[in-house]
Amino acid sequence: MQFTKSVQIQGDSDTYSISTDIKKYALLDLGFEQTRRGNFEYKGSLDTDNPFNPVARLRILIDSDLTGFKMETLSGNGLRKVNIFTHPRSAEFVEQYHYILKEMLDRHVLVKN
Repeated sequence: MQFTKSVQIQGDSDTYSISTDIKKYALLDLGFEQTRRGNFEYKGSLDTDNPFNPVARLRILIDSDLTGFKMETLSGNGLRKVNIFTHPRSAEFVEQYHYILKEMLDRHVLVKN
């Protein structure tokens, strides 16, 4: 999957884009880690019952020049995509998903289109 300007998660009615005000220190404050290629990666648990061994997680990868990104919801082991909006525990997962994204909106990492 290539880096894009905007992303819409399957099942979500909202589309998100990289903010023009994005700062590297805000990414690090939010739990992003810098990869060997210089990109910034976030892996957050959407499972409030067991955050250390989650059923679903949110993965966001922002390129090193902060102009494009990838965002997807994955299984706990990260091997396959999961539609959290149709999952049996969707209410819990969607609430946590929106909570994480609200923090990123508040810190000017992402903007909602």
